[in-house]
This record gives sequence, structure tokens and C-alpha cells, in this order.
Amino acid sequence: MSIRVMLVDDQVLLRTGFRMVLAAQPDMEVVAEAGDGAEALEVLRSTAVDVVLMDVRMPRLDGVEATRRICAQTDPPKVLILTTFDLDEYAFSGLKAGASGFMLKDVPPAELLGAIRSVHSGDAVVAPSTTRRLLDRFSPMLPSTGREPEHKELGRLTDREREVMLLVAQGLSNGEIAARLVLSEATVKTHVGRILTKLGLRDRVQVVVLAYESGLVRAGGGGAV
Repeated sequence: MSIRVMLVDDQVLLRTGFRMVLAAQPDMEVVAEAGDGAEALEVLRSTAVDVVLMDVRMPRLDGVEATRRICAQTDPPKVLILTTFDLDEYAFSGLKAGASGFMLKDVPPAELLGAIRSVHSGDAVVAPSTTRRLLDRFSPMLPSTGREPEHKELGRLTDREREVMLLVAQGLSNGEIAARLVLSEATVKTHVGRILTKLGLRDRVQVVVLAYESGLVRAGGGGAV
């Protein structure tokens, strides 16, 4: 079954270019387009979509607010933020709103296609280290500083799961975490899956965001003390 993609961008030429790239793929289909966030929400009421490619700077309703509303729905499509600049504050806001990652608009076609497939399969497409740089830069926008109470959901984690979460938030891959904790990579993957389930998170990106919000990880450094 093809991956059903929706293109949301106020620039028609960009949507046309993305549509041409996706149309050449046997496992993808552009099922809808919209010129802003408000139109995207309207279209989604009657169209089944798996992955939304979401621009952020659009008239009427921007991509961040549209992403927030989409991700608040029951069984929502995955959202992939499109941004012009790396470490854009809009990308930061999009991740906090529930997006599964962000891509630069001038990304090579092969990387864009790989990102869509990864998001569709449930993975995040922003490397945790990139997400961490993003959060380090915009951490003053976060409500928590480490002095506030941690999110109560963290109390559901075992000591080992908390340890794994901290390393995920520091940008380590499953393989690196396995080496650090002397575990198999499969075991680490299981721990990550349990962390996502217990905390109600969609992917590793959201793990990193929560770790910053709760004070488990501090901007520019490692775990909180």
C-alpha cells in the first residue's frame, strides 16, 4: 500500500516540485495539497493521509499551529516540518507541537524520500544530536529549568529506562547506548519502545524534548544533578 502524502506550502512551485519527486516513487502517492494550515486542517477532515509535509511560514494559520492541531487528533498522520534554515525557531516549535522531525527545503530528493519512509514507519527523522543543538539554542523558551517538579510520567520509568532516556536525550544512538551500558542493541531498542509507551510519546525526538522540559537534561550540558 502506498504512503499517502499531503503537501502543505503556500508556494505552488515548491509543491509542484515535491509532487513530481514523490510521483516517481512506486510506494508513495500525493493525495492532497494545501496552501496554508487552515486549508490543511479542512482537507484532512475528508482525506486519509499518512505523512504531512508541512511548511511553517504560511498565511492565515502557520505550520506550527497546524501541526499542534493535527497531532492532537486521534490517530493523526505523521508531520514532517519543512524549514528554510537549520536550527530555525520554527523547527523548534514544530517539534514541541508534535512533529516527528524537520527537513530543510533544499534537501536532496533521496533524503526527502528516505525521511518520508522513516516517519511513516514510526521513526523520527531528526538526529537526536541535531535536536539537542536546536533545544540548546532555544532552551530559554522552555517552561522548565530543572528547578520545577519533573513531569509525573517520569515516575513510571524503571531506573534502567530512565538511564536509557537520559542517553537518548544526550544524542546517543541505540548502538552507542548499548556500548555505554553494556547491553545488546536489541535490549536498548526494547527499552526505548517501553519509554515511548509509558510516556505516551511518538518518537525519540519527543523523548529529547521531554527530557529538556523536565530538567532531566540541561541546555549545553548533560544530565541534571
